[in-house]
Amino acid sequence: MLLELLRVKQWYKNLVIFLPLIFAKEFFNETALIYTIIGFFALCLISSSNYIINDVIDREKDKKNIEKKLRPIASSKIKIWQAITLSILSLILGLAISLKLSLMFAILGIALFLLSQLYTFKLKNEAFADILIISTNFVIRAVAGAFVITNGLKPYVAVSPWLILCPFFFALFLVVIKRRSESFLKKSIEHRPVLKIYNEKTTSALMTISTALLIVSYSLYTFFSPYFFLFLTIPFVLYIIFRLFHLTEKGDEKVRHLELIYKDIRIVIPTIIIIIIAFLSIYL
Repeated sequence: MLLELLRVKQWYKNLVIFLPLIFAKEFFNETALIYTIIGFFALCLISSSNYIINDVIDREKDKKNIEKKLRPIASSKIKIWQAITLSILSLILGLAISLKLSLMFAILGIALFLLSQLYTFKLKNEAFADILIISTNFVIRAVAGAFVITNGLKPYVAVSPWLILCPFFFALFLVVIKRRSESFLKKSIEHRPVLKIYNEKTTSALMTISTALLIVSYSLYTFFSPYFFLFLTIPFVLYIIFRLFHLTEKGDEKVRHLELIYKDIRIVIPTIIIIIIAFLSIYL
C-alpha cells in the first residue's frame, strides 16, 4: 500500500536523468554512474511527494474515476494526515540528498517540485498549459543529470539544445496521447474537466503536431550528433510512435499507464534494439 501511495511504478519518468551520462560517454565512469543513481532516487522521492499531494487534492474526483478509485487515499485505505506526513518526509529526504549531490541539482529538484505544485493547484485544468508544464518537468529531470556530480553551478557534462528539445517533444507526445486515451473513458470529464477541450478533433491535431516535432527533432539530432550510426535507430523510433498511435485509438490502458508498456512485446523489442544501437554507436 505504501509503494502504491508513493507511485513507485511511475518512477520510470526519472530515468531521463541518465541521458547526459550516456550521451557524454560517461556511463562507465563509476563515480558518475553512482552519483546519477543516487540522483535518480532523489528525484523519485521528490516526485512521490508531488504524487501524494496530487492524490490528496484529487481524492473526491478519483472516487468517480473507474481506474483511480482504488488508489490508497481515494479508497480511504490511508488517512489524509498519514499521506501528508509521508509527502513531507519524502520531499525533505529527496531535497537533502539533492543538496548533498550539488547545489544546482537541488535547485532543479526544487523547481520540479514547485512546477508540479503549480500544475496540481492551478494548471491541471488549464488546457494546453497542462501538457506543456508536464513536458517541461521532463526537461528538468534530463538537465538535472548534467549537474548531478558537480559541487557548484557548472554542469558536469555539457547541456546541449538536444537534451532540452528531444525530451520535451517526447514528453509532449506521450502526454497528448494520454489525454486522447483518457477522453475515451466513461465520465472522464467528471474527473478531468479539461477533457471538455481535449475533444477528438483537438487531440488529433495535437498528436499530429507533437509527433512531427518529435520525429524532426530526433532525426536532426541523430544526423548532427557526433555519433553517426544513431540514424539507424530512426526506423525503430518511428515504429514505436506508430504503435503508440494504434494503442491510443484502441483506447488501450497501456497508453494511460505507460508503466504497463512492458507488456507490449511490439514496443519492448524495438526499444531494446534502439538501446543496443545507441550504445554501440556512442561507445564503440
